[in-house]
Order: sequence, then C-alpha cells, then structure tokens
Amino acid sequence: MAKIRTSLNDLLAFVTVAREGSFTRAAARLGVTQSAVSQAVNGLESRMDIRLLTRTTRSVAATPAGERLMRAIGPRIDEIEAELDAVTELRDKPAGTVRITSGDHVLRTTLLPKLTPIMRVYPDVNIEFDVNYGLRDIVADRFDAGVRLGEAIDKDMIAVPIGPRLRMAAVAAPDYWARHPLPKSPRDLVDHRCINIRFPTHGGLYVWEFERAGHEQNVRVAGQVVFSATHHIVAAALDGLGVAFLPEDEFAPHIVEGRLVQVLRNWCPPFPGYHLYYPSRRQPSPAFRLVLDALRV
Repeated sequence: MAKIRTSLNDLLAFVTVAREGSFTRAAARLGVTQSAVSQAVNGLESRMDIRLLTRTTRSVAATPAGERLMRAIGPRIDEIEAELDAVTELRDKPAGTVRITSGDHVLRTTLLPKLTPIMRVYPDVNIEFDVNYGLRDIVADRFDAGVRLGEAIDKDMIAVPIGPRLRMAAVAAPDYWARHPLPKSPRDLVDHRCINIRFPTHGGLYVWEFERAGHEQNVRVAGQVVFSATHHIVAAALDGLGVAFLPEDEFAPHIVEGRLVQVLRNWCPPFPGYHLYYPSRRQPSPAFRLVLDALRV
C-alpha cells in the first residue's frame, strides 16, 4: 500500500509540473517544496526507466512519453479531484477551494462584494482570484471559472450573468478637451492622442468598436501610452494623457464628479455585461455552487 501511495503522489507531482511547465509553480500549487516535487518526478522516471520531462534553465516540457502519460492519467486525476470535492456534500458545511480568473475592476466591484459574505459564513470555503486581462483557457489552466463580458464567451461554456448590461465610454479629462476639438464621429479619434490597451493573450492593441443604428465603426487609434491593465488607463485619462475607452462603469464616479468628460455616447449602445463562465461537462462542487448562487443576478 505504501508503494502505491508513493506512486500516486509521484504521478500527481508529474502531472502538476507538466501542466504548470515549472517545478516552482508546481510546488506552490501542491503546497510542498520544490525539492520534494523534483524528487517525486525523478523517482517516477527512475522506476519507469524513461525520461518524462525535458528540463532547461528556462522551461520544463513533457517528452513524447510524458505527453502520452499525461493524456492517460491527467483526466483521471481530474476525475478523482472532482469526486473528492463532491464528497464534501456529506459534511455539515461545504469546503474546498474555488479558483476564478477575472479582471481587476470586476473583482473589486462585483466578485469581492458578493463573495465576502460567503467566506464569512463558510470559513472552509477558500477562493483564489487570478487577476488577468488575457483570455485564459480555464480548462487547461485548471480554473473552476472565469469572468468575461458576455459577448466573448465560448459556446461550449455555461455562462451566468453576474451584473447588469454595460456600455463602452470614450472619455478624457476636461483640460484635454480644452486643448482638442470634441470628436463628432468615432473616426475623428484618429486625430487624437488615445490611451491604448494591449491584450496579453494575442499581443495586439484593442481596436475601438462603435455602433449607431446598426452602423459599425471600428477605429485603430494611437497615442503615447499603452497599458495591459484597465486601472492604469483610468489613471492616465485623469492625468490628461488622452482619450480612454473602456466599459462606462470603470469611469462612472469620475464622470459624475466632472473629472472626466464623456463623448460619442450615442455611438456606444448597451451590450451583455459580465458573466461567470465554467465548463459544461464538469460537475460543480458544493463550494462552487455557493459561489455561483452568490454571484448570480
């Protein structure tokens, strides 16, 4: 039995390293030391007498044999973890960890306000938040759920609205508009200094999308600064560095108090707001169902 248990631990260590592409990240995920993970993988390779991972100073990747083993046991380990989560239904109170990836703004304005009461009532429910503006593959990256705008969710995911409909907003500080003419149409923005955002997933700059009465105008803008996080864009707009374009709720208090002035509002119709999305084929754990019920509009 001890030999079987050791083998299972070694297999778990191998799968985690292969998925994370790093012994350091795998150790953090498993809650053990890096040397313990390395020893487990080395022991597995020694018993099987075959190399499962290629190691360089910068990366770790599965060999052909390692990829075959991953395809065979990876889904089974996921199934075991899902069943272990399901067993918590027999506890008096739900327990477990729920991993969610989202942007910073929706985390501050929606996720934390709605989930903080849950964490106070259920101290054994843990929530890990990953702040990321890329389009993460939540299955490959082993998240329980992600948060995106409703229009950007894959069809094979279950999507649950967690907030109201939104609209985009083009804004700049009053002193910027004092020095530049107000745009009459979205295309006028090409003559303005604009604050860009670069999406980490594909590396491209966001093309600003406008629509009025069914007529679309997509504008590729330019400016002095580019960010990968929205809160920096808001700060840059407040500092007068140019025109910014984000969901209106990112700017709302500054618009109300006159620190930012909105333009082209009739070119920014409402669209589906933030949704929590998760794989349709996965059985939700009791802890995840608590999170889902708390966030659902």
